[in-house]
Amino acid sequence: MDIFERIQNHNGPIGALQDIIEGDFAFPKFEGKISNHIFFKNKELICWSYNNYLGLAGSKEIDEIDTFAQKKWGITYPMGSRMMTGDTVLHDEFEHNMAEFVKMEKALLLNFGYQGMVSLVDALLSPNDIVISDEQCHACTIDGIRLHRGKKLIYKHNDIHSLTEQIQIAQELIQKTNGGILVITEGIFSMSGAQGKLKEICDLKKEYDFRLLVDDAHGFGVLGPNGSGTVCEHNLEDKVDLYFTTFTKSMASFGAIIAGKKEVINYFKYNLRSQMFSKSLPMPIVYGLNERLKIIQKADNRREKLFAVTNQLQHGLQERNLLVKHVDSHITPVYFNIKMEEVFHLQRELVHNFGVYCSVIIYPVVPKGVVIFRLTPTCLHTKEDVQYTLEAYDMVFQKLMV
Repeated sequence: MDIFERIQNHNGPIGALQDIIEGDFAFPKFEGKISNHIFFKNKELICWSYNNYLGLAGSKEIDEIDTFAQKKWGITYPMGSRMMTGDTVLHDEFEHNMAEFVKMEKALLLNFGYQGMVSLVDALLSPNDIVISDEQCHACTIDGIRLHRGKKLIYKHNDIHSLTEQIQIAQELIQKTNGGILVITEGIFSMSGAQGKLKEICDLKKEYDFRLLVDDAHGFGVLGPNGSGTVCEHNLEDKVDLYFTTFTKSMASFGAIIAGKKEVINYFKYNLRSQMFSKSLPMPIVYGLNERLKIIQKADNRREKLFAVTNQLQHGLQERNLLVKHVDSHITPVYFNIKMEEVFHLQRELVHNFGVYCSVIIYPVVPKGVVIFRLTPTCLHTKEDVQYTLEAYDMVFQKLMV
C-alpha cells in the first residue's frame, strides 16, 4: 500500500476525530494576554489550561526582561551548536545557578524539554541496560525509551510493590547482560496530579542497585524551598541521581536542564545528539531564564496564592464527588468514563454556555474509556473564578456526578 494512502485511511486515534474537534477541543486559537481569563472566538473565558503556575507569562516584569534582551542581542545570537560556535558565558552562568538552586553538582542546559528527555534516555543507556518506568510517565520519556535497544519494563502508576517486582526481574536479567538498571518517575504526574513516590523509591536503593531519574516539569517552581522542586521538597538531593525539568511551566519560557554528578553531566555534554547537532538557545532566552530564576526564588507570595486557589478548587470538587483520584499537587483532574461524543458535547457546553475552558484528555494520553477534564490552577486565578467554575460544573456535569 502507498504510504500516503495508508495514513489517509488511518489518521490515528485523535486524528480520526479532527473533523469534529479541530478549533474547539484541538488546536483552539486563544487571543489576548496570557492570564486567568482569555478570549476564544470573541468570547471571554476563564482558562484552566495554561501551566502558567506562578503567573509569569504575560506579566509586565517578564515583558520588560524579554524586550530588553531582544533589543540587546536579537534572536540569532549566538550562531551554531554550543559545541561548535554557540557557547557563551551566560549559558554557563545559568547552568551554574540552576545546579546550585536544585542542589546538584552540575547542570546542563537543553534546548527543549521533549527533545532533551528523548535524547537523554538514548545517550544514557546501552543495549545491556534495563529501563523501568512508571506507566504514567510523560510521552517524552516513553519516546526516549522507544529508542532503547535493551529491555524495557513498566510498573503500575505509583505502585511501589509493582516497581519492586520489576526491579527484581531486572536484577535477574542483568546477570546475563552485565548491564545496569535505570528507574524513571516524575515529581508530579501531569495527568493524575499525584506526586511521585520519590522517598519510597529512594528507600529501595538500600536493597537494590539502580539509578533514578526524576522528571520534575510540574514540580519545579512550585514545590521545595523557594520553588527548587519536588526532590528538594523531600530532601532527596543526595539520593536522586538525575534531575530533569523544563522551563515551559513555572518559568514561562522554554528549554530544560538535566542535573546530577559532574562526570555524568559532562558525559551528556559531549554525547547528547539533540544538543550536539542543534542550534544553541538564543541569548534573549538564556538571559530571560536567568532573570526568571531570580523571580522564582522570591515568589513565595505567588506560591501561596497558587496553593490557596488549588485548595479552594479541589475542596469544591471533592464536595461534588468529582475529585475521586489521589491528588497531592496543584494539577486537578476530573475523571469520567463516558462516550466520546458526550465528551465533546460537555466541553462545548462548558465553553459556549458557561465561559469555562479546561483541557480535555482522551486516549491515547489516557487509557481507552477514560476521559479527564483537567484544571491547572495558577496564582492569577481568583476566588470568584473558582466559585463560578464550580457552579458551571454543577450545571454541566450534574447527570454524571456520583
